[in-house]
Amino acid sequence: MRALVTGGAGFIGSNLVDALIERGDSVEIVDNLSSGKRENVNARARLHVLDVREPLDDLFAELRPDVCFHLAAQADVRVSVERPDYDAEVNVIGTVRVLEAARIAGSRVVFASTGGAIYGECSEPAAEADECRPLAPYGAAKLAGEGYLLTYQRLRGMKNVVLRFGNVFGPRQDPHGEAGVVAIFLGRLRDGETCRIFGDGRQERDYVYVGDVVRATLAAIEVAGGVFNVGTSRATSVLELYELCRRVAGSETAAELAPARPGELQRSVLNIGKAEEELGWRPQTGLEEGLRQTWNWIRA
Repeated sequence: MRALVTGGAGFIGSNLVDALIERGDSVEIVDNLSSGKRENVNARARLHVLDVREPLDDLFAELRPDVCFHLAAQADVRVSVERPDYDAEVNVIGTVRVLEAARIAGSRVVFASTGGAIYGECSEPAAEADECRPLAPYGAAKLAGEGYLLTYQRLRGMKNVVLRFGNVFGPRQDPHGEAGVVAIFLGRLRDGETCRIFGDGRQERDYVYVGDVVRATLAAIEVAGGVFNVGTSRATSVLELYELCRRVAGSETAAELAPARPGELQRSVLNIGKAEEELGWRPQTGLEEGLRQTWNWIRA
C-alpha cells in the first residue's frame, strides 16, 4: 500500500509509520517539524517538510497515496483557548487542504480526532452517537474537521474514517512542555523532580497505549467509512495514574497538589463497543504494562 502520514514525525504518527513500514508499505511523511522530530522518522520513509495549511494538491498528485492518515494537528487545548484562530487554521483549514488534495488524487483519509475534547463531560462512557459538547476551541475545531470528512464522504463518495482517540500515551511522547500527563509524570520522576497534580486528582481519563492506537488506525483501512472511538472504556483518576507511574519508576516521591485549572474536564471515558464490533479491534496493552514500556523508553 502507498501511505501518506501527516504529522508522521510526531508521537503517534511516527509509531504508525514504523508499523506501516513493518507491514511492507511504502510511506511518505508530511510534517512541518513544529513539534515532530527528525529523529523520529523511520529511515525507510521519506519526509516532506511541509505545513498542512499549504496547498498539497501537487504532492498528492505526484505520490498518489492509497490512504492518507491525517494526524498533523495543533493538539494543545490551552493554545486553542488563547489562539483559537491559529487552532482553526491548523485543525480546520489544514484538514480541508488534506481532504481536497486526497479527493483529487483519489485517496481516502483516516482522520485522528479526539474523544474527550469533543464529547465534554462523560457521566458514562461516551458512544459515537452521543451529543458532542466541546468545552474548548480545540474540540470544536476537531469536530468541524470530522464534519468535513463526512461531508466529503457524502458529496464526493470518499471512504473516510474518523478515529476519536482517548488519552494516548507511550514511547516518543515528549515529557517537556505541554505534553500528556503520563510523559510529564515519568519525565519528572526520572529527573528526581516533584510532580504536580492539579485539583484534587480525582479527574478521570481513558488512557490508551500508543501501540493499541496504531493497531486501531491500521484496522480502519478495512472499513468503508464511519466514526470510531479508540480508548479502553475504563476511567482512571489522576491519583491512580500517579501511583502507577511511581510503581513502574520505583519512586517514593509524593506529588504536590496545585490549584485546579479552569475548564478542565472531570471525567472523560470512551465506549469502544463499535470499534470492537466493526473494526475487530480492542486494546491489548494494560495501563501498567504500557506505563512500564513508556518508562523504559523515557529513562533510556
